[in-house]
Amino acid sequence: MSWDPYAVLGLPRGAEISEVKKAYRKLAKANHPDVRPNDPRAEETFKRTTAAFNLLSDPENKAKYDRGEIDAEGQEQGFRGGHPFGHGRGQPGGNPFGGGFGQSGGPGADGFEDLFSNMFGGGGGQQRRRQSARGQDAKYVVDVDFIDTVTGAKRRLAMTDGKVLDVNIPVGVESGQKLRLKSQGHPGMGGAPPGDAILELRVRDHKLYTRKGDHLYLTLPISLTEAVEGAKVEVETPKGRKTLSVPSGSNSGSKLRMRGLGLQLKDKPGDLYIVFQVMLPEHTNSELKNFLRTWTQRDDKPER
Repeated sequence: MSWDPYAVLGLPRGAEISEVKKAYRKLAKANHPDVRPNDPRAEETFKRTTAAFNLLSDPENKAKYDRGEIDAEGQEQGFRGGHPFGHGRGQPGGNPFGGGFGQSGGPGADGFEDLFSNMFGGGGGQQRRRQSARGQDAKYVVDVDFIDTVTGAKRRLAMTDGKVLDVNIPVGVESGQKLRLKSQGHPGMGGAPPGDAILELRVRDHKLYTRKGDHLYLTLPISLTEAVEGAKVEVETPKGRKTLSVPSGSNSGSKLRMRGLGLQLKDKPGDLYIVFQVMLPEHTNSELKNFLRTWTQRDDKPER
């Protein structure tokens, strides 16, 4: 039973040559051995679509086929010894269009050359098979922890397409900045190197710290007693918990600087600023109220 070259190309019978070329270009590009190496199904599809193109892109043979004068193998009706994927006209398994891929002498050969010249940069059939193209870059948007941007870190991150990448997160990166990972993108074609992975970073907010330039800011709640009398309190820093002395008479909004505990830059680390926030008791007791009523000082009122 003969095969239908129009059906192979996904076209209705009698389609124009321009439609034949368009359909072939799409199928051949998707199934070319350089694009899908070691894929028997793709190779078979490539051969079949090429045979269909060779027949239908030649005006004379296309007209003969459409009139029923020749079959899909290019043989006059009544002789069925050939096969579109072989080598040698009229022989069992032979190629009715003469020559192998990229060789001249068969119907449609010039169109085949021109089409592949557009797809893969020109040259003969063997040259085309050796054409190479660098892989495309893969682009991702990834979330990173705030502390990793403060101290720097190496993390293994899962991308949205399931790929896992080892990423060095530099100190000081901000949301919107991009990292380029060499050769971690899509594979190349024909032995060419792969593309790069480009990561756009989104830095997560932190529950304690905000950042201004190279410095960090932490709001520290202190009690009224600690504010009035002073105290030693524990503070969480990027380098672990540290003890901080709260000066007596501290007000909300006053700051203390802890040197070198901001962004951990090699040349000049940033600082961590502690911003005090005086907190009144949740339930004010009668003793505190009585004290305030009997307090005779008048210089405690803030200027307004």
